[in-house]
Amino acid sequence: QVHLVESGGGMVQPGGSLRLSCTASGSGFTFSSSAMGWYRQAPGKERELVASITSGHSTDYAESAKGRFTISRNNAENTVNLDMYNLKPEDTAVYFCKTRTVLAGTYYGMDYWGKGTLVTVSS
Repeated sequence: QVHLVESGGGMVQPGGSLRLSCTASGSGFTFSSSAMGWYRQAPGKERELVASITSGHSTDYAESAKGRFTISRNNAENTVNLDMYNLKPEDTAVYFCKTRTVLAGTYYGMDYWGKGTLVTVSS
């Protein structure tokens, strides 16, 4: 199994900042070769991609996150971070870490998810 554990969620006022972190591990899993992403799901809404980063450190962002959020990875520590600035109430959601990876000994990509961490933006 590939295990992803998110941390850093909490309550913050509008305009505030927060850093989310995700640590990854697993048998046959090579973090440095795996694409990583952050998704979020607000109550009653569909889960959506917030930001992603490839093994080559290429990044992509949802339009709502562009200019406010930054995704990064530290391959030495098997972590991916999401730095969030100028948070808005509509950013309130459970944030999930995800990887798409080809495990050692296999020849196809699979997705694995963390359990999520809650971010609440409210005054």
